[in-house]
Amino acid sequence: MPFRHVPVERPPLSTPYPPQPYPYPYPQQGPYPYQQPPGPGCEVCGAMPAAPVTVRGHQGMVVVMRFLRRQGVLCRTCGLAVARKMQADTLVQGWWGPLSMFITPFVLLLNLGELSRIRKLPPPATAAWRPPLDPGRPLLRRPAGLVALVPLLALAGLVLAIPVLLLIGVAVDSGGKGHATLTPGSCARNDADWPEQDLRPADCGSPEAELRVYWPDGPSCGPGDYDAYPQYSRNGDLSLCLHPVKN
Repeated sequence: MPFRHVPVERPPLSTPYPPQPYPYPYPQQGPYPYQQPPGPGCEVCGAMPAAPVTVRGHQGMVVVMRFLRRQGVLCRTCGLAVARKMQADTLVQGWWGPLSMFITPFVLLLNLGELSRIRKLPPPATAAWRPPLDPGRPLLRRPAGLVALVPLLALAGLVLAIPVLLLIGVAVDSGGKGHATLTPGSCARNDADWPEQDLRPADCGSPEAELRVYWPDGPSCGPGDYDAYPQYSRNGDLSLCLHPVKN
């Protein structure tokens, strides 16, 4: 029987059904445990997300000083641990030097800005391949925070005392100048030992009157009289004469 070729229909190369997506495509729009967030991982524990962190410290050692810095890519947990540790060490070790007392507050303020940026990081969304660092308690609940209150209060008192003392000095100086202004024809007393002068106005009829004030008739005062300092005149640039009064 002769061989007869029967054509066979081949299936189509492409399926008539549209391709179905994988049940869990990447990336997902939700916090699935298998989804890896973009960006590098923490260099301490490997968790993500992480961000570059730079924390500074300072040590004052009376004569010399040290500037410290910890820099790296850290997650929120490890970043808080590093920043709090550096702040606590600076609060205790940063004051022991004349220049360090003024440098330490600036370092602490810079770290406050970095701490705020670290707290804005979201919590780790992936499992860490190593245990993260322990952030510990906040600074104000640590012994270092209580110890640092002493130099901080002393520095704040020094900063506030300077303008207060200047205002007191100006008030005393202006008040003293007003009471010590002498006019010709009036009387005065000297509360200091000659040749020092601490002249105060006095009533000419009282026993306190020791000197009578008058204008100089020439380049100098009369014999036995005294030259008052120029600041006791009304203009502050003329020397008056003082004649002793016998009571």
